[in-house]
Amino acid sequence: MNADPPIPHPLTSLRYPPPLRAGDRLRVIAPSGALRELERFNQGLEIWRSWGFTVDVSPGASDQWGYLAGSDANRRQQLAQALADPTYQGILCARGGYGGTRLLEDWHWPKALAPKWLIGFSDVTSLLWSLGRRGVAGIHGPLLTTLSTEPDWSQQRLKQAVMGHPLPALHGQGWSHGQALGRLWPGNLTVATHLLGTPHQPDLSGAILAFEDVTEAPYRIDRMLTHWRMTGQLAGVKGIALGRFSRCDPPENAPSFAVADVLRDRLGHLGLPVVADLPFGHDGSNAALPVGAMARLDGDAGSLEILPPV
Repeated sequence: MNADPPIPHPLTSLRYPPPLRAGDRLRVIAPSGALRELERFNQGLEIWRSWGFTVDVSPGASDQWGYLAGSDANRRQQLAQALADPTYQGILCARGGYGGTRLLEDWHWPKALAPKWLIGFSDVTSLLWSLGRRGVAGIHGPLLTTLSTEPDWSQQRLKQAVMGHPLPALHGQGWSHGQALGRLWPGNLTVATHLLGTPHQPDLSGAILAFEDVTEAPYRIDRMLTHWRMTGQLAGVKGIALGRFSRCDPPENAPSFAVADVLRDRLGHLGLPVVADLPFGHDGSNAALPVGAMARLDGDAGSLEILPPV
């Protein structure tokens, strides 16, 4: 089913939700995989509550339907209710896995969309990118089931991001020279690849792409990046930031490239600044990144800087 048309706007007119303040209410939804990490889920709840927020869990968030956190209708209703209820200023996603794109198959963002923070990563990329297509920023950052495993600096960065404070630059390894200024689209490579050609794919012209992934063999990373190249989606991109590609090891006893070799081969000769080894993604520090924010990528300095909203 077709999505609502994107709202035309220049790069600097993205709508940021109002900064969160202590005492604000947040709603937990489970748009993707079934909840399994109950202890870490509860630890994540306590961290958000320790920051002064009131956090309510949607009925049905602990449901299970196969590998999904309940039926599509149930999960879609959780998102719709959290968006529609004016008493909630933010939406926390419980976990990733799979299922977000199924919600988008029969989904329209409200026409009178009051911006509120949507927070998550991995499978939640589908919702974050679709929401960004409508001109509303979200946060690519720790889920409730991963927040407690983050180092203190990463937890504090997430808090700073949703409360409207400036974020320090991230530093990695520059793979190619040059600087780029553009709108930042962070996400899981696999999920983002499967949005290409759908009504929920955002306009990526002038973008800085920021990709991470987990448990994808090098040849599958190769296949996805080759798809990006062949579809022409990289033609208007200004720069590429790479986070962690964890557990993306070559198969045993088979000839293979390492995942870093694949990334360099597919992305390193596009004439764009590329910065790798940035601290975001699975299985390690997952620095919060605002989806759709203006950012500066510096291939010489190996840095990614989030610019304040205009």
